[in-house]
Parts: sequence; C-alpha cells; structure tokens
Amino acid sequence: MTDTLPLFPLNVVLLPGAHLPLRIFESRYIDMVRECLRKDAGFGVVWRMDTEPGAAGGHASVGTEARIRDFTTLEDGLLGIDCQGCRRFRVRATRARDNGLLTGEVSWLSEEKATRVSPRHGALQTLMRQVLQHRELAERIDVDIDDATSLGFTLASLLPLDLPRSQHLLEMIDPVARLDALIDMVEEVAGRQSNMET
Repeated sequence: MTDTLPLFPLNVVLLPGAHLPLRIFESRYIDMVRECLRKDAGFGVVWRMDTEPGAAGGHASVGTEARIRDFTTLEDGLLGIDCQGCRRFRVRATRARDNGLLTGEVSWLSEEKATRVSPRHGALQTLMRQVLQHRELAERIDVDIDDATSLGFTLASLLPLDLPRSQHLLEMIDPVARLDALIDMVEEVAGRQSNMET
C-alpha cells in the first residue's frame, strides 16, 4: 500500500525524532505548509543529492516524514516552521504539480521493534548521557537511551556526520547494526579531533 506525500528535497538528512527548523519563502512550499496544517498532515523530506560533488542529481529514495510542530513569522517576514522527523518512507514514484511541488507515491518502512541496547554499545549510552547534561540540548531531545532505535537515531542526528553517512544510517533497518556503525563513526570522529589537537 502506498500513500501520496508532498516532498521537500533539501540539503539535509532528516532522521526520526530530530528537529528541523525551516525558513519557507517559495510559494509552492508556503502552499504545502498551509495544506499540511489544514489537514494535520506531514510532508516528506528527502536528501537532495545534487549538492554532492560529482552527483548526477535527483534525491534519495528513502526519506522521513516531517510533522510541523510550530510556525511563526520571522523578523525578515518569511514563514518559519519547526518540524520533527517521524516515519521513514521509500519513494516509489514522483510527479510534479503545476506549481512545481514534487509529490511522491511512498511506502512506509516498518517500525523497528523495541530492542534493548547491548553492553557492547554502552559507550554510546555514555556519550548520550554526556550530551543530556547540556540543558539547552536536553530540552530539545526526547530519547530512550536503553532502546537501540531511539539511541541510534538521536545520536546520528547530533553527531557531525556527512550527509552520505547520515543517509546510510537512515536507510538501515537493523537498529543493532546502526549502533555498530555509529561506534565506528564516533571512533573516527574522535580520531580526527585528536589528530587536529596534536
């Protein structure tokens, strides 16, 4: 079964649970936001891959539904919205409306079963606890550090990862394998920072 979802290709990978503030100025996206608010519906955020060097264009085939949590008029007069990542989906087909808005026929990826974090991923739990000690971050984060899916997606949204790696983590369907990948990425980031300090 597929659903139709308005798509917003962006130079970002939105992960489930992550917050995404956006400034909206194109009329097609203003119309999209108005429609989403009226229907209490979400829109799809997909990574616009033409921003990568050597990329042929287009967008990723897996994205995340964004639900609008708040909106306001910004100081520059533009519409500001605060979104949160929800369900993941796979784009099966796309078409453009007359106003240029891209819509997709999407199938939803299955929700991951609750999986306890294993002892070998304890370092990631410790890292998350350290992040939560920062009050400003803690106020914006809703994470269950004992659940592999919640911990994995939350850390992936906070770490300074490049877009291809973030997209890879988004597309993974095994929460334990996602934590394994994150361990490797955290060690690599830590190694780079250590080399910069020496």
